[in-house]
Amino acid sequence: MTETTVSVFSVLPMIMIIIYGLFILMGLYALYLFIKLMIRGIAALDIYLDEKRNGRF
Repeated sequence: MTETTVSVFSVLPMIMIIIYGLFILMGLYALYLFIKLMIRGIAALDIYLDEKRNGRF
């Protein structure tokens, strides 16, 4: 007679792989948001420097 139950030790690695995948996705999303923030910061700096050069305050 064979048992077809799944032991806890075979489920834990699958859960850990899912958690690692979620952390990787969150890291990539944080990188995406950081790049968007840097692009906005560069644009704001360009506007600021342009206003300072042309004497508009």
